[in-house]
Amino acid sequence: MTDETTGGRTGQPGPRGWRAAAGAALYGPDGFYRRPEGPAGHFRTSVHASPLFARAVARLLCRVDAALGAPAVLDFVDMGAGRGELTGRVLAALPDEVAARTRAYAVELAGRPAGLDERIVWRSELPDVVTGLLFANEWLDNVPVDVVEVDAAGVPRLVLVAEDGAERLGEPVTGAEADWLARWWPLPAEEGLRAEIGLPRDRAWAAAVARMARGLAVAVDYAHTVDARPPFGTLTGFREGRETAPVPDGSCDITAHVALDACAAAPRAEYTPCTPAAPARTTPLTPPTAPSAPSVTAREPAGTAPTAPEAARDLPGPRLLTQRAALRALDLTGARPPLALASTDPSAYVRALASAGEAAELTAPGGLGDFGWLVQPVGIPDPLEPGR
Repeated sequence: MTDETTGGRTGQPGPRGWRAAAGAALYGPDGFYRRPEGPAGHFRTSVHASPLFARAVARLLCRVDAALGAPAVLDFVDMGAGRGELTGRVLAALPDEVAARTRAYAVELAGRPAGLDERIVWRSELPDVVTGLLFANEWLDNVPVDVVEVDAAGVPRLVLVAEDGAERLGEPVTGAEADWLARWWPLPAEEGLRAEIGLPRDRAWAAAVARMARGLAVAVDYAHTVDARPPFGTLTGFREGRETAPVPDGSCDITAHVALDACAAAPRAEYTPCTPAAPARTTPLTPPTAPSAPSVTAREPAGTAPTAPEAARDLPGPRLLTQRAALRALDLTGARPPLALASTDPSAYVRALASAGEAAELTAPGGLGDFGWLVQPVGIPDPLEPGR
């Protein structure tokens, strides 16, 4: 039996597909993301770059709360929570009245860290039903995927990898994986071209959205779309903040950018197969050049599929936008404070200037600002639509 997170049995000897190899290396008993230091010990994400990010997520949660009519219990689910940094900061940034009604879940495979806010529920799996905001920051890029490469005859074949990183070509790609390639990442018959089969990520996202009764699901990640797929894929490794060759021995992060447009279509395709999925509305998504920051995925029980709430079967169209656009919609712009403030209140000017610098980093072209946001409302209007 396999699951969408690990991609297969752990401990399998010999070369195997990248999905199974990366799953074991990242999430096995001694996997990279089970280390006590957590992702923050190796990478600096938007969450770690500035508390402004958590405050923006808190504002988004408040908008979701208003759209839901201020329910008695408002869920906030942090997928791939690391050590709970985002969850705790969002709770701290909420107005007291909203915080009192918020039930916060940190979904993470590693054990609960010491000293975490006691209000946070620590889980290895998603709650069965979510009414509120499900926020997945750099989660999907670490859902393992298989890699394919075009051979000399122009046929896409599965890439097999040994624990030391040595690769060879396996069998031709067939079945659902071949269908996914044809639809979402068509490869010309040119030897050496590569792609990552994003089907496990589509299914993981669809399973997450299926838990939504009402509210908003958001995935934030390195992204590309079908009109601009990288010709040789994006699979890579990172160790101690430096890019390195991806070696599935547990010594490094293994990550790849996300085909967010395919993920966007997956919830409706998975749960209402008779209804064509509406294309996601997009603004341009440029794959960032900064190192990919890891986040540990939640594991679905092997061989099972969640039951979708009825509301999740009739989904409005998803939307893709850049982090820059999303944070601006949440009133985070990076604008410098007026120079006159330096004369009237120098301390306030310095604080505002520092805040502007942090906001500029979160929205910077070529960096964090180019992250993709996949926004999926369930039973409410899109809280990031202009004017809401």
